[in-house]
Amino acid sequence: MSDEKTIAEASAKSSSENAVHELAPPLNYVYKLDLRLIPILGATYTILFLDRTNSMSITLLIVALRANSLNMPSNGYNTCLWIFFIPFVLIEIPSNMIMGLPRVKPNVFLGLNMLVLGVIATCQGLTHTYGGLLALRFLMGIFEATLPAGAAYLIGEYYTRRESALRFAMFFTFGILGPCISGLLAFAIRNMDGINGKEGWRWIFILEGLVTIAISSLVFLIVPNFPEKSHFLSPAEKTHLLDKLRRDKGDQKLSLKHVNWIKVLSDYRIWFPTLMFFCCDMTAASMSSFIPTILTELGWKAAKAQVMSIPIWATGIVSQLFACWVSGRIGWRFPFVLLGITFATIGWIIQNVYCNERGLAPGVRYFSLFSMSMGTFIQMAMLTSWMTNNLRGRASIGVGTAIILGLGNCANFVASNVFIKTEAPFYPTGFRTGLGLTIVGAGICLVYVALLWWHNKKLDRKRKQVGGEDDQVEYRYQY
Repeated sequence: MSDEKTIAEASAKSSSENAVHELAPPLNYVYKLDLRLIPILGATYTILFLDRTNSMSITLLIVALRANSLNMPSNGYNTCLWIFFIPFVLIEIPSNMIMGLPRVKPNVFLGLNMLVLGVIATCQGLTHTYGGLLALRFLMGIFEATLPAGAAYLIGEYYTRRESALRFAMFFTFGILGPCISGLLAFAIRNMDGINGKEGWRWIFILEGLVTIAISSLVFLIVPNFPEKSHFLSPAEKTHLLDKLRRDKGDQKLSLKHVNWIKVLSDYRIWFPTLMFFCCDMTAASMSSFIPTILTELGWKAAKAQVMSIPIWATGIVSQLFACWVSGRIGWRFPFVLLGITFATIGWIIQNVYCNERGLAPGVRYFSLFSMSMGTFIQMAMLTSWMTNNLRGRASIGVGTAIILGLGNCANFVASNVFIKTEAPFYPTGFRTGLGLTIVGAGICLVYVALLWWHNKKLDRKRKQVGGEDDQVEYRYQY
């Protein structure tokens, strides 16, 4: 109850002013929040995507050597992918619940997990057995799961609905940097093959692990506690922040005690955005499968192809930030989700035309990658923000961010199995699956908007009859 009292006391100090106006902040401390939260938490997401896109780097550099040096079976590559995602999905909800406990500090929790993750990542480059690699991938799934969900959990607690879209876009931007860095890393390390008797792919993992360890030290030092327990703001700034959050989200239940977990876990406001996230993540997860093929068809060799993939991801960064900035200004989410789905659909249609006609110019397919990048990354940030905007209470936000970034990322399971190497470079199964899931995502979005609209209409009718205002239990949903 102490956390709730903290917010109540802070709010009481300015209640008279809030009756007419929003409390004027002592200074524009939102930038202070941004600098303290987004870069370091975003770096944790960069690590996730860097590890995920290492598969593309290894494919381009030394697939054959990797298989030989570890005595890997024919299906070993896919096994290394899915054995990572099993714990990744299962751990995220318990992880966020642990981080939300009163005695647990986010910087210590996330920092320890990142430190262990860095050690495990380094060991991937040192293992000499296939069984050892599988064990390390499984452990990586456990400790990596805590990072993106915990980071999104903390961001969702610090910002209002108006502010959150752009902040989640900044957060996901750091994730998109993973493929960019991965491309540069592979380009730089490809000549390290043989140094100290180690293959080049080993150096990718070793250096990634060392970088992760270095960043973990910054997590310990920089990541703040939850808003009501934070110490990096001045008393006036903290008072204003807590009051602003209360007026935006109501008197949220901060304790994880006496929570109706069945209701939380079955909340359609969590599952609809998660299903949409899964559908859009199919595009992001699939692109690494066929980007190398398209770039090499344009005449670029492996090293240059890695570098030329960077503009594709950069386009996703710019479009995501701009769309979320506009969305925060006008207060709408679903039109931008549908816009992202449209861009992704255009890209998938081009790939399917190539798959069927097999005469499409590589330049047209290269253009499709930009369209897909724009579409998928606009959706990711928007969906996460949309979900947290419609939830109340620390338990719901913790579970929601864990599910959307856990199960929502399971499209990697699908992508790793539908892009069949024997079907390269046309990948009919993969392209049709991607297009189908993108269209399904559009249908889910429309159904979700209809449910939110119906809820708001029903609440409006009730308010006309008996009055009332938004609170922890009854409030209008954002769409």
